[in-house]
Amino acid sequence: MTTASPRPVAAPVHGGASADRMLETVRDLASDRYQGRRVGTPGGRMAAQWLASQLAELGATVQLDSFEVTGVKELTSTPVAIIGQRRLTHRRDFAEQLSSAQVDVPRPAQLVPADADTWRDGWVIVAAADQQALARASAEDVAGLLVPRGVDEAGWMPKMIAGPPTGQVAIVSVRADLHADLAHHLSETLTASVPMRTITTTGTNVYGVFAEPSPGHPSVLLTAHFDGVGDDPNQRFPAAADNASGVAVALEAARLLSATLPNNVGLAVALLDGEEAGARGSAHHAPQLAPGTFVINVDGAARLGDAAAVEAGGPAELLLAALDQAGRHTGVPLRAGAMASDNRRYAAAGLPAIGIGMGMPGYQTPAETPDRVEATTLLAAADLVVATVHALCPRQVQGSD
Repeated sequence: MTTASPRPVAAPVHGGASADRMLETVRDLASDRYQGRRVGTPGGRMAAQWLASQLAELGATVQLDSFEVTGVKELTSTPVAIIGQRRLTHRRDFAEQLSSAQVDVPRPAQLVPADADTWRDGWVIVAAADQQALARASAEDVAGLLVPRGVDEAGWMPKMIAGPPTGQVAIVSVRADLHADLAHHLSETLTASVPMRTITTTGTNVYGVFAEPSPGHPSVLLTAHFDGVGDDPNQRFPAAADNASGVAVALEAARLLSATLPNNVGLAVALLDGEEAGARGSAHHAPQLAPGTFVINVDGAARLGDAAAVEAGGPAELLLAALDQAGRHTGVPLRAGAMASDNRRYAAAGLPAIGIGMGMPGYQTPAETPDRVEATTLLAAADLVVATVHALCPRQVQGSD
């Protein structure tokens, strides 16, 4: 899609979707018992089981599929950073840098500027942990490097669990304004830890098949990832927008479509694990699909704003045409936008795939709570998905038995 659909001239058309059902799904997935739903955790596995039961209640034939996930970053305790007598707040003032060495025991050392004659045994204030800084830090046996990092509009450093391999040097990200102020504290000691390890774990995809396609007829797969970045040792990450909201939309759209699609059209749902760890669930699933399966992925449906972001991949011309028609019918404005989510794995496998995003307030922070997920956005997303599938299938089955 290269241009946005026209803005609606009338109120959006709702096609029977239930905001209450979707909001309840969001609240359930964001609850304490699932512990932020990180791949490989007890909470993540419990969420997969619960979602399997939800699909079964809707009439799907359900399968769980496990796969290995490598390179997941995990905190074993809450990191510490203390400057003199001031204790900094994790994810507000500082956070672990994903390529940092593991430092379990807080290490005290003097703050050292980047232009110092020697860095030895210091926490060194640098602009970036580039190759030159890392090489010097290793050679001089520093305590670690301190690099600047921005925060979101609410003052949080969003959490990530996948990134570069663990290095040999401790690296702590410090809020940019605080990092700039460190030059005034060179006489003080920083005591810091990075209790972060890299693990290999197991993810669990949840598949639900509502109808198999008849020979020569289309098949549609609705997808959304259910995993989050997971709770910190002492901090909740509800993951309501990213992506409990997308899961709620996929389930509700499947409920409506399973009752209204022609019998010869295939319909399935894939609720995917491991998206936050490199889209591993969709990478595992995509090669299993029949060629030509149409994939609609919803990643974030919490706050629509001006328009839904849409990214297409693979041979998606028919799918995009159907989506454009659906946007005009439902009154949901669309714009081309990057959607770096599971849709890209399906497109890379040669499948027609689109990713749809409608906002993630509080993205990957403790502020990503269910109360920030808008009922109107959930309805808009469900209506758009349902209308897209209805616009797509008649186009494909026209003239066939």
